[in-house]
Amino acid sequence: MLSSRLAGLLFDAPGPPDEVLVHDGRARTTRAELVHHADALRVALTEAGVRARAPVGVMLPNDASTVAAIFGVLGAGAVYVPLNPRQSDDELARVLETIRPALVVTDDPARVPSGIATAAPSAGGWQVTGTADPATLTLGDDVAFVQFTSGTTGRPKPVPLLAGTVLALMDGVVSKIRGARPGAPDRPAMPNLIPLSLSLWAGIYNVLFAFRVGAPVVLMPRFDTQEFARLVAEFEIRSVVLPPAAMTMLADDERVTDLAPLRIVRSVSAPLSPLQARRFRDRFGIVVLNGYGQTELGGEVVGWNAADARKHGEDKLGSIGRPHEHVELRVVDETAQPLDTGEVGELWIRTPATAAGASDPTLTERLSPDGFLRTGDLARIDADGFVWIEGRVSDMVNRGGLKVFPAEVVEVLLLYPAVRDAAVVAVPDDRLGEVPWAFLVADEPVAPGELEALCRQHLAAYKVPARFVPVDELPRNELGKVVAARLVEQARPSP
Repeated sequence: MLSSRLAGLLFDAPGPPDEVLVHDGRARTTRAELVHHADALRVALTEAGVRARAPVGVMLPNDASTVAAIFGVLGAGAVYVPLNPRQSDDELARVLETIRPALVVTDDPARVPSGIATAAPSAGGWQVTGTADPATLTLGDDVAFVQFTSGTTGRPKPVPLLAGTVLALMDGVVSKIRGARPGAPDRPAMPNLIPLSLSLWAGIYNVLFAFRVGAPVVLMPRFDTQEFARLVAEFEIRSVVLPPAAMTMLADDERVTDLAPLRIVRSVSAPLSPLQARRFRDRFGIVVLNGYGQTELGGEVVGWNAADARKHGEDKLGSIGRPHEHVELRVVDETAQPLDTGEVGELWIRTPATAAGASDPTLTERLSPDGFLRTGDLARIDADGFVWIEGRVSDMVNRGGLKVFPAEVVEVLLLYPAVRDAAVVAVPDDRLGEVPWAFLVADEPVAPGELEALCRQHLAAYKVPARFVPVDELPRNELGKVVAARLVEQARPSP
């Protein structure tokens, strides 16, 4: 089974037993300790009756126990289902009802509904309470993970991820970065600083990727700007992944004056505007490279390599790069017809997995007959093959038949000195169908007339928001993505 190869990233990897593989806070976990804890969970799950390909939920802190749990679950032949400890009890109950895990691994068994067996870390290994549910669903042969989507436009949905897809995508990225086939690094691998929750696929993927290239990981219990700067200096981090929200926090924090020796930041998990990329670059002198992937695709499929960064890092700032090996792209209109270079339409992506139909069966309706996945993202591809994300199809505002791309309007709103954050969403309108409303976080009261004049200076009249609404903060999920549905709810008239 290919999933056993993922487990082998820890169990079969060479290296001295006393090598530190996980740094979290001030704690250090060696290879021998991590293998011991992962194998102890593997044994505990097997003895509890967890069957092969049965889903196992994991809700643990952002520390070495979660890393051990990833490989313990995979080693048992089960399917890893990350659960977010920050979810409310109602949200957690809905997720558990949807996926029906055989058992939940957690340090907080009281949050797990009765009737579900749990395993908790203990001094001697893992303490299992209850018996694994023999009636739980069994997933496909190569499913290694089930990751829930971010839920920015509705309830989170479960997405099975195939081990073969994850391995192929990781190796494609490694090949692009090194310019050769994956293999032993030329020098000791730099630690992979992961400032992301391990309940998110981006966090899990970066753990797997680190072990794939023989690197240890540095975890953050939660993102903190000053702690991030300290870890960069301590571990001599030269490149790192960051969501756009974290880059904004760092650029806004006057206490953080230096991020040396950091040279490259790869933006992940949400679109990064050229304005914010340039702002971060100008503040710290660090190259910002966007990347692109979707949970449904299993990882990054479009990104940058060093040669592109050197040649186009300035003139293509804000692009997500070019497709990785074996990845094909297409930009289409509403009738699924391919568009010309530079035109904006929906981005379709084909990988070996989607072409073979080896994807989540629930995504079948999103696959074209020739194996392209309809991503739901609006994009354009320039003459050099670089891809630019312009927003989501679902976010696009159809104002009486005229298309308004929210990201374009937000860029203009952020030119207003007092505006720190902004979002534009489609609000129903009796006459035009829907119109754009702007929600603004500002350091001081702003005059709607001044904002309207600014927008009219830079945008066509139909793109100017119908309303400018001040808010204390924008509703965002853990990845920093704006939850548009909550803003639309605010725009509805009171009953």
